[in-house]
Amino acid sequence: MPLLSLVSDVSIDKPAWQASSACREHPEVDFFVDRAEDAEAAKSVCARCPVRRECLEHALANDERHGIWGGLSPRQRKALVRRASRQPLSEERAS
Repeated sequence: MPLLSLVSDVSIDKPAWQASSACREHPEVDFFVDRAEDAEAAKSVCARCPVRRECLEHALANDERHGIWGGLSPRQRKALVRRASRQPLSEERAS
């Protein structure tokens, strides 16, 4: 059996929120760019996305290291995680 047939038979479950994502409507936009200045088009699409939060949560939970997810670049997501890890426990409990 050809490898391509094996791959096409594999069902990959995608999160339900992806069906509502704005990026699905913009195949012309590259969400996996090398330079930060090339990410503006992707971030613009994300800014109008109804599932932006779910997308960002997915990226953080799955340690996505590439691409724009939830409107943030890998560097921005890393900084967000660092800031959250520095949050004092007293602030965390108050939330």
